[in-house]
Amino acid sequence: MTALVTERPAAPELLALLGHTPMARIAIPLPHPHSGFWAKLESRGVGGMKARAAVAMLTGARRRGELLPGAPVVESTSGTLGIGLAFAGQALGHPVVLVGDIELEPSIRGLLRAHGVRLELVDRPAPRGGWQAARITRLRALLAELPDAYWPDQYNNPDNAAGYTAMADEITDVLDHLDILVCSVGTGGHSAGLAIPLRRRWPRLRVIGVDSVGSTIFGQPARPRPMRGLGSSIHPRNVRHEIFDEVHWVGPSEAVDTCRRLARGCFVSGGWSTGAVALVAAWAARTNPGAVVATVFPDGPERYVSTLYDEDHCLRNGIGTGEPPRDRPLEIPHPGAVEATGWTRCRTVVDPLVGSERGVS
Repeated sequence: MTALVTERPAAPELLALLGHTPMARIAIPLPHPHSGFWAKLESRGVGGMKARAAVAMLTGARRRGELLPGAPVVESTSGTLGIGLAFAGQALGHPVVLVGDIELEPSIRGLLRAHGVRLELVDRPAPRGGWQAARITRLRALLAELPDAYWPDQYNNPDNAAGYTAMADEITDVLDHLDILVCSVGTGGHSAGLAIPLRRRWPRLRVIGVDSVGSTIFGQPARPRPMRGLGSSIHPRNVRHEIFDEVHWVGPSEAVDTCRRLARGCFVSGGWSTGAVALVAAWAARTNPGAVVATVFPDGPERYVSTLYDEDHCLRNGIGTGEPPRDRPLEIPHPGAVEATGWTRCRTVVDPLVGSERGVS
């Protein structure tokens, strides 16, 4: 099966393009007026936000001797990390094989292949663990077929979080103070990679995690999740539950409404994660007068033109009722108390793998 990949020369000069993304002040109603928050615009960076994690994981593996020069890299992706790995593979000289699924947008499939990636698609979710588990099963088969192949394992690789240290430095270069950090949570990489160094700088920093309805990360039951890239149907070890002061679950209709308001109001928008964190960041700014609030918009709107921004697609999938999001989330006392079906807040943070919990007043 070595014909699956071909050797490629390294282009280390690409690494100089990594990061250094701008921050924007977002002050439009989403949908309610608020005092404004800062957003790190990762769509403006080459390879997207996860290029930072991809480069960190591959360079860490090379340093430890786990990734040999020119050896293939094999990973599972719902899209965003795939673009980042395509960038890292070109920069460091590694062919990249990605396992996606048939829900991966055609535009992203074409873009990945244009960047020289070998893309394999699984055609059905696993009975337990959904698309993620199905992709991992195929990935393990590829590892057995490809000599010297390396699996970064983004969900459990600590170098994932380390890739965001530079982003934390970029935020501190712009902001003199930060009170609240709002982070989307999927693999757990960027939330840990940002919150830990930023809290060293500002010890009283509050961290709000934003998850998807139907995600198991914070102790909710697994359900189908149309919001790709946000949440998880498995339990990534990179998620540092202890860093979060509270968690919000956001539904697809609320994320769609927020993204479209961003696009109309300030020409800065993105995908599911962007809509979810923008909704929560606007709420945090409105309910904490005078607080400095920041978040990260992980990507731009381009890959979502045929889904999140397509009226027919949303109607076919029951996304969007025409009603704007309510002015506050539903409050629940514990993640196991109520199943979140829309925007929901919990100030008791639970790690479902160990059963530990921490209440926040």
